[in-house]
Amino acid sequence: MNEPGALDLSIVIPAFKEGAKIERDVLEAAAFLERQQISGEIIVVDDGSPDDTAERAARLRETVPSLRVLTYKRNRGKGHAVRMGVAHAAGRIVMFADAGLCVPFDIARIGISMLEMDMCDIAHGSRRMRGSVVVRQSAYRRIGSKLYKFFIHTFMGIPLYISDTQCGFKLYRREVAQRLFGAAFTDGFMFDIEVILRALHAKDRILEFPVLWSNDPDTRYDPVKGTIRNLVELVKVRLAMARPAGEHEAPETCEERSAGVRAAAA
Repeated sequence: MNEPGALDLSIVIPAFKEGAKIERDVLEAAAFLERQQISGEIIVVDDGSPDDTAERAARLRETVPSLRVLTYKRNRGKGHAVRMGVAHAAGRIVMFADAGLCVPFDIARIGISMLEMDMCDIAHGSRRMRGSVVVRQSAYRRIGSKLYKFFIHTFMGIPLYISDTQCGFKLYRREVAQRLFGAAFTDGFMFDIEVILRALHAKDRILEFPVLWSNDPDTRYDPVKGTIRNLVELVKVRLAMARPAGEHEAPETCEERSAGVRAAAA
């Protein structure tokens, strides 16, 4: 896929209190790279988990040499974790995937092909395309999703051809990802909206592809607090995108764990 010695793909997995699942995520990601004969790396970003997420992931370094585990003390949010992983990515293509294996890693082959064929700069997995959903969400989350979709298309100005902004399975050209996430400031779940708006403003090409998606009932999302935080974040994004670009917060210093040993990460 690329010149000798270079990495083709960086897989970023943001994780918060995922001690029970993170080992399976890492092993499945490693198996995908081996099965597809892709030179790559796996970057687990522990978002200040109070459990042993980072330790469980780091123990796999002996069997998965391509694994890196980044961690920091204070929980900041999924957006911050993905931003940290993207900043450390070395692959020609950068992908982020939610913990819990909601989408099989093999589906990423579609997005990789789209980028390789220069069909787009960003390939979004979408649960809205025909045949995508395998296990559905609960009724109240489906209703909330419809209301959210109406809001982001009307208030936030996301074009209708982007049918699913929140699917945690997206691939980018590295230079595009690092430019977009380097300018972004949203720490919570609405980081996808900010990144999409920045991409549209920069005229980066976004295309969707269908995924085989299963709902993970073990969610970290609080319907009440999460909805309030999301609305606040969307208002901040709307206001920020309406004014000239300014300074954004410097990335938080993180630690890299390798087989349980901590080392300072640049």
